[in-house]
Amino acid sequence: MRISVKASLLAAALALSSAAAWADDASPVGLWKNIDDVSGKPKALIRITESNGVLQGKLEKLFRTPEQEQNPKCGKCEGANKDQPILGLMFMWGLKKDGDEYNGGEILDPDNGKVYRSKMQLVEGGKKLQVRGYFGVPMLGRSQTWIRQE
Repeated sequence: MRISVKASLLAAALALSSAAAWADDASPVGLWKNIDDVSGKPKALIRITESNGVLQGKLEKLFRTPEQEQNPKCGKCEGANKDQPILGLMFMWGLKKDGDEYNGGEILDPDNGKVYRSKMQLVEGGKKLQVRGYFGVPMLGRSQTWIRQE
């Protein structure tokens, strides 16, 4: 009888842990590696967090070549972000769940200082995130694929 209780407890623990892992993959909250849509190379690690149902993203790590500035600033940004370090910059904000997408937010491109409307959607069971920045309508923009790191 003791073995079956242990086996039952183990099975319950495994079921709960796999349910928790599934729940994490059902949300964009976590650490992501973005892949540049032009070069196809990793560009940064981004931490997406959620507060009161609204998502925001902060740059945690930049993948730079030795020739590039290792601690670049957002020289082309405007307002409070002007000349702020890109590392640690809150560059994505205001995204809310809308069906199977997250939209209604904005995303800052630190390379050009422009702010775009943004939307995103989890794909491949939550392992990847399709992120789109655009002007006006989603057809006028760029997309990147981000890969979950946790």
